[in-house]
This record gives sequence, structure tokens and C-alpha cells, in this order.
Amino acid sequence: MKNKKPDTEKPSKYDDLEKMSISELLLNINNEDKTVPQKIEEVLPKIECLIEVIVAKMKLGGRLFYIGAGTSGRLGVLDASECPPTYGVSDNMVIGLIAGGDYALRKAVENAEDDTEQAWKDLQEFDIEKNDVLVGIAASGTTPYVIGGINDARKNGITTGCITCSSDSPLARASEYPIEVVVGPEFVTGSTRMKAGTAQKLVLNMISTTVMVKLGRVKGNKMVDMQLSNRKLVGRGTQMIMDELGIGEKEAEKLLKEHGSVRKAIAAFSRK
Repeated sequence: MKNKKPDTEKPSKYDDLEKMSISELLLNINNEDKTVPQKIEEVLPKIECLIEVIVAKMKLGGRLFYIGAGTSGRLGVLDASECPPTYGVSDNMVIGLIAGGDYALRKAVENAEDDTEQAWKDLQEFDIEKNDVLVGIAASGTTPYVIGGINDARKNGITTGCITCSSDSPLARASEYPIEVVVGPEFVTGSTRMKAGTAQKLVLNMISTTVMVKLGRVKGNKMVDMQLSNRKLVGRGTQMIMDELGIGEKEAEKLLKEHGSVRKAIAAFSRK
């Protein structure tokens, strides 16, 4: 059976964009963007199911992998790269891979997304195994690199999920835990860095944030394990300690620098 045209490729509801004023363009783009959270709300149970399995696997020592191409791949790499500084986890805990390799983060790599075998080769470099979870990201749900990776992962007993913005796509059918956020046609026809990209980013935020909370990487509402990689973050950590312990800035900063994290500083003070 021939696959239907992806929802992300349908014509925009707007035409003659070049004739619109700047204010009209902004208003119409904003109106379209407002629909994205509503569409995500419709699939929250699906997101919950995927997160539950990720948390369970990670408690067994597993990791979370993202694979994608183009904008989707960049968003996965972005989410993965922000977990270590935000939550103090290993670089090897959440891993993002993009078709074409790191070079493709800045420039398009011709035909990289069309190789159905390359994703599995890329994943094998990280010794992906049965306690890991693989999430494929593709707005259209038709990207060969992503579908090939998901299919190969399932053949090897690895749990799979996906984030796509088209209904009944090959990627969703290939994945055990599909998330389909069908945001409809883009303002600029086919420009999936817009609503589709926004939807993917929001879902990725939900996944990684909720996983880290459930793994104990947040206390109250604070990033108590964040890396102290610059002056701003040292200041933020100092304030957290001040708020938690009711002590002055100098003492809080001294504790933070001595113990290296907000969590350890608070624990050390509490043992006194």
C-alpha cells in the first residue's frame, strides 16, 4: 500500500505571504503557534507511557537515545546535550545522534537521511543494548535514517518510541511507543522547523525533565545537581542554598564551592 502524504507536507492555510505586512505575518505565525500546546495535550497519555518505560529502563542502568535528521536531529542532540549541565548526569546517559554526524548540526549533509542502515551503525558505536530506549524523531514520520534505526533496534530487543507530527506514519507504525502530535500544515508549506519543530521541542522538554525528576535529579523545584560551569550558575546555586538553609551568601557560596553541588552542600550542612 502506498503511504499517504505526510500531514507536514500539506499546503499552508495562508497564501500570498509576500503580500502580508510584517504585523500580519507575525500575527498569523503566532496564531498557528498557539495551536501546538493544544495538540500536545491530546497525546499526553502517549507521552506518559513512553516516559514510564524510559524511567524503568534507566533505573536498571539503561540510557536514552534520540535519532533524527535535520531539524529533528538537532532538537534531539540539543535536548541530550543539556541534560548533563542541568542535572549533573553523565554525558553517556542521554545521547542524541543526527544523520550525517556532528557536521550536520550546522550544515546540511546531502542524502544523509536517506540511508536506512546508518542509524544502527551509529548506535552500535555506543554499544546500545536491551536496557536502553531509542526514540526516533521525524516530523514527517517517513525519514529512512530514523525508520531504519527503529526497525533495527526492535530486531535487537531494544525498546523504541518516536515523536512525529504526521498521523499513521511509517515511523509511528514501526515504534512501540509512538507519539503523534499532528499540528497540521505549516505557515510556510513544508517548513517543519516551525510548528512541528516547536511541538518536538516541547515534547522533548517533557520527556527529559520528567525522567530526571523521577530519577531524583530535582529537589523541590531546584536543579540541585546542576554543573557549576560559570559565575551565573554559581550564583544560582548559592541562592538555592541560602533559601534552603536560611544562611548568608558568603557561607552558602563557601559551602557550594567546598562540596561542588547544591545537593552535597545542603547534605553536608544538615549533618553538622
